[in-house]
Formats: sequence, C-alpha cells, structure tokens
Amino acid sequence: AGNACMIVVGGASESLLAKPYTMNLIIKRRYGFVKMALRHGACLVPVISFGENELWDQVDNPPGSFIWKVQTTLQKYMTFTAPLFFGRGIFQYSFGPLPYRKAITSVVGEPIECPYIPNPSRDVISQYQTLYMEKTKELYDKYKNIYAPDRKSDLCFVD
Repeated sequence: AGNACMIVVGGASESLLAKPYTMNLIIKRRYGFVKMALRHGACLVPVISFGENELWDQVDNPPGSFIWKVQTTLQKYMTFTAPLFFGRGIFQYSFGPLPYRKAITSVVGEPIECPYIPNPSRDVISQYQTLYMEKTKELYDKYKNIYAPDRKSDLCFVD
C-alpha cells in the first residue's frame, strides 16, 4: 500500500518511433508488465503523456534505412539504442541539444484492478493486456483534441 511502480513498456524500440505530433506505442507483444501486475495483485493504470514527442526532432530513420539498421543492431546487442535527436541551442532556436520549449501534459486513467494470480495463464494475461490497451485508447481519445490538436495521426499500437 502506498507504493507505485511505473514501467515504460515501449522502451528503446518505441524511442525510435518518436516523431513530433505522433504517438506510436509498442505494446502488442509486451505481456511482462501485465503478468507482474497479476502475480502481485497490482493495478494497471493507463497513463498518456501528450507533448513528449515534440521536445526534440529526430533524424529521419525509416525502417530499412541505414540509420535504422545501425540503431536496431545497437539495440539487439546492447539492449538500448541511440535515437539521433536534436532540438534548440542555448542562444539560438534552430539547432542544438536542448529540448524545445513545449508543454508535456500527462493524463491518468482509472486503475484496472488485477486479481492476485501467482501463475496467470496466457489467456488471462492477454485479457488484461487487451483491457489495458482499450482503456489507454479511451484515455487518448478523450484528451487528444485538447492536448494534441496538431497531431498528424492518432494513437497507434505497434507490434
């Protein structure tokens, strides 16, 4: 009681997809966070942060490009990757290592109660993961016109 744990489910893979005015979440093949919640009877709480992808620009790295291949190879062998990002400078706004001055707004959804199941089946894990994605999408849809009116696309769950 009184403790909370936050897990960034998409991790390094998701960082490579972080482009301004988009929100691509890598979650479809991520089951471990749901399994842990069920094993401990913890709540899953959907959270969306609008504006994170507008803090920096990223060098164009479409899947299959040389940059993408280097980044994913690094990720495969080192478990992290290095997005090639840039923002503003100290005395000028056109280029540099600092983030752009953009607001980040995090919205928190209703907790999804998970029962205590020491060894949850794949079906139960999948059921709660699907529910988590549905609640995350509902949260996004509820606030997208307020906090992401300039979006280029809607929320996308990526494999």
